[in-house]
Amino acid sequence: MSRTDMTYVESLSPGSGRCAPRSAPASDAAALSLDGEWRFNLAAGLHDLTEGFEAPAFDAGGWDTLAVPSIWQMHDLDGEAPYGRPQYVNIHYPFPVDPPRVPDANPTGEYRRTFTLPADWPATGRTLLRFEGVDSAFAVWVNGVRLGDGKGSRLPTEFDATDHLVPGENTVAVRVHQWSAGSYLEDQDTWRVSGIFRPVSLVHRPAGGIDDVFAHADYDHATGLGTLRVEASADARLTVPELGIDTATGATVTVPVEPWTAETPRLYDAVVATDSERVPLRIGFRTVTVEGGVLKVNGTPILLRGVNRHEWDPDTGRTLTLETMRRDLELMKRHNVNAVRTSHYPPDRRFLDLCDELGMWVIDECDLETHGFYFYGWRNNPADDPQWREACLDRMARMVERDKNHASVVMWSLGNECKAGVNLEAMAAWAKRRDPGRLVHSESDYDSGYVDVYSMMYVPHDELERIGRREEEPTSDPALDEHRRGLPFILCEYAHAMGNGPGGLADYQRLFEQHERIAGGFVWEWIDQGIRRRTGDGREWFAYGGDFGETLHDANFITDGLVFSDRTPSPALVEYKKVIEPVRIGIDPADRTITVANGHDFADTGHLRFTWRMDDDGAAIAQGDLEAPAVAAGASVQVPWTEALAKAFDAANGERAVSVHAVLARDAAWAEAGHEIAWGQVVLPYTAAPVVGPVASPVAVAGGYRLGGAEFDALGRLRVLDGVEVAGPQLDLWRAPVDNDRIAWGGTSLAERWRHRNAGLDRLEHKVLGITADDRGLTVATRVGAAGAEIGMLAEYEWTYRPESGVLWLHVAVNPLGEWDFPLPRLGVRLAVPREYDAVAWFGGGPEEAYADSRTAARLGRYEAPVARMQTPYALPQENGSRTDVRWARLANPDGAALRFLGAPHFAFTVRPWTTEGLEAATHTHELVERDRLYVNLDAALHGLGSASCGPGVLPQYQLRAEPTAFSIGFGTERG
Repeated sequence: MSRTDMTYVESLSPGSGRCAPRSAPASDAAALSLDGEWRFNLAAGLHDLTEGFEAPAFDAGGWDTLAVPSIWQMHDLDGEAPYGRPQYVNIHYPFPVDPPRVPDANPTGEYRRTFTLPADWPATGRTLLRFEGVDSAFAVWVNGVRLGDGKGSRLPTEFDATDHLVPGENTVAVRVHQWSAGSYLEDQDTWRVSGIFRPVSLVHRPAGGIDDVFAHADYDHATGLGTLRVEASADARLTVPELGIDTATGATVTVPVEPWTAETPRLYDAVVATDSERVPLRIGFRTVTVEGGVLKVNGTPILLRGVNRHEWDPDTGRTLTLETMRRDLELMKRHNVNAVRTSHYPPDRRFLDLCDELGMWVIDECDLETHGFYFYGWRNNPADDPQWREACLDRMARMVERDKNHASVVMWSLGNECKAGVNLEAMAAWAKRRDPGRLVHSESDYDSGYVDVYSMMYVPHDELERIGRREEEPTSDPALDEHRRGLPFILCEYAHAMGNGPGGLADYQRLFEQHERIAGGFVWEWIDQGIRRRTGDGREWFAYGGDFGETLHDANFITDGLVFSDRTPSPALVEYKKVIEPVRIGIDPADRTITVANGHDFADTGHLRFTWRMDDDGAAIAQGDLEAPAVAAGASVQVPWTEALAKAFDAANGERAVSVHAVLARDAAWAEAGHEIAWGQVVLPYTAAPVVGPVASPVAVAGGYRLGGAEFDALGRLRVLDGVEVAGPQLDLWRAPVDNDRIAWGGTSLAERWRHRNAGLDRLEHKVLGITADDRGLTVATRVGAAGAEIGMLAEYEWTYRPESGVLWLHVAVNPLGEWDFPLPRLGVRLAVPREYDAVAWFGGGPEEAYADSRTAARLGRYEAPVARMQTPYALPQENGSRTDVRWARLANPDGAALRFLGAPHFAFTVRPWTTEGLEAATHTHELVERDRLYVNLDAALHGLGSASCGPGVLPQYQLRAEPTAFSIGFGTERG
């Protein structure tokens, strides 16, 4: 193979020898899947290619076999990784920026397989070889004849193989290059991996068949009529039996229909047929418009409760099964997500079929990102360089033509983080001509001159509020400014779900719901893109950037999803579900009513049933059904308490909590009946009886003090509690920084400030200033500070023991010393207890972790879990697992003996089998080492989480400021 034959690799052309893009609808025409085992050889680059590998007579018997579809770098990663390893970079290109050239070190996969044409394969018509996705550039041969080449990794490519096929056995050969000129257009925030990663097939096109269809299905909300016109590449007949339609393609038919929405995904089965082919279609009637600066579907404003979705599997990379796609969508629907932005490329076509079926608003995004040019002032940016116009337009056309028949797709996105450019403008113009029934989106066009929505990412809350009021900063062009203020606004990315976080979701949602101009947003992102690994002894962990020896990488920035890499929901997804719940439930004990406000855009609440539960000190004492009428979308209703609820409420004598739940009344396609959609809870103010009774006096003993069953050392530190060895508690101001503490784009991170030599919160030392033992108890005055730091904390521990209750009370008073110009990570006490006390129970917020700005989903109740389940397995270990508003917590050993912690009135509670320092030192979950103790944090407060790893930090109301603070904790034991 000469260098001349390989010029396509660095050519700006999107490809050669390809068929025109089309929707390629499924049909009854013959097709042959070429998925399966292929012979495979990995060459180092163009200098290392196998001469003549495409020839039918070539002997590839000594080559390996590799599954198609698959990613070649994902094979045997725990072994020798014979085909190289994945690389993760976010913005930087993983090769020198010298467009359109790419390195000589360019891993190139050479694929071969034979196939046999079925004996009954039609002899007339055409036969196309179809690739759904190949990363990044490739060339194809059939029986030794070169069909052509292509680029555009996440888009389909077809070649006409008709004249080169023979009866019986045939050979297909494909050469795939990891890097090409096309790689400059594919700088997405994901793993850089390669291969034939989506299905391959041989598709017969019969003479007189239907190569392409375009179903235009509009809905008029004023009349309830749907208007259908189906364009076809051949004269054909359209039938929609359910609607009584039987007409020629190209004709326009108007009939009464039920519209399609993400909440009510009504589809009609249609058939387009000629004498030689039948094409089934699933048609959804809907109309997408912008009216008065508001995004509407079918005449109704919609609110996008969205996620950004990369295609990822921890074992197979970008190759997903249909079952995995369905499971993702079912999980989204179960957590109230109603929209997906296909970041940052078109997904597997089957995913959009599922979005049509299950109901999901989709922003379909072009396979285009040039973010790496940001570092060079956007010089030579392909999005703004006319030389790349054909390549950019080609990608847009292939996406639109493939996906144009999906009701779920309401917007075409020009790509991601390309800045603005003439090629983007041309793409927008082309899309509007070809498909005027959808909107065009681009977050890169801040002036919004050629798009239909105003879109930005990671906008702070205060700026978002100004945008909602149409009071944002003006553009430099008054005409563009007027145009932009007439557009709806979308946060195409917000709330960076990296590690423990994000915080502030509820504050964003409040603004979305308050301002009709804001059409909602898409959390970044759906899934942690970790790669599953196992230690030698079988422990599972998930790799991120840098774990494969990459010299250039962006570490764990790839693990920023609402679900973990194994698709387990994170606490952030549970929080998001609550924040975006489409039904709001208010409970008023004063007038004994329940308000049900329906936040759906279209559906009434007839698909839900409502239940109630009455808790007394966290224990359920009664529950039942609530009779509520079907509430129309956007409406609300007040429902009186049932007699049973009122009776239970009056009978309770502890802390009373009333909960109301909205659950599915019947099975849905994505969840079973009884699945909870929304809930509301009210907790009545409760004042515990004052602590009364005599207090015991401390007794000086050898080496320290005794107070009741508690033993203290000479420095006043608790060492034994009723015979149980403990260590502490001591003032604790430190947490293992979360990703949002560690990373701050364009500034100094909080973690850096906390560790600074003038603060040193990670290396505090405790100095006893004085100990007083008198008839009131034991008081220990201390100063807490770090080496090299002037600022510090005065912490006074006042211990009181009341024999009547058997509770040892600790009252902590904290006063800052010096100037604290930054918030604290936490404020509380930490102690260690024996490892055997690992059965946890608590009465407080749960069941998941919660922090100051991510606690909407925490509901008051009694919960139980082993210590292992109190940990959240973030790919990069960090602060996690704190339960909020805890009234009491209990740690029990296998014999039933227990340690108790009591709030006055409550505290935040964390228990883990490793220290905070050990948590911080580990870079992966398998590096966490369990100790022979458990480490317990009892906190007055913790700093919020925010989204500073890529977005705004913690809002002022959730920051933990250094100021005088006092709190109390009770300690007790139970015998087994």
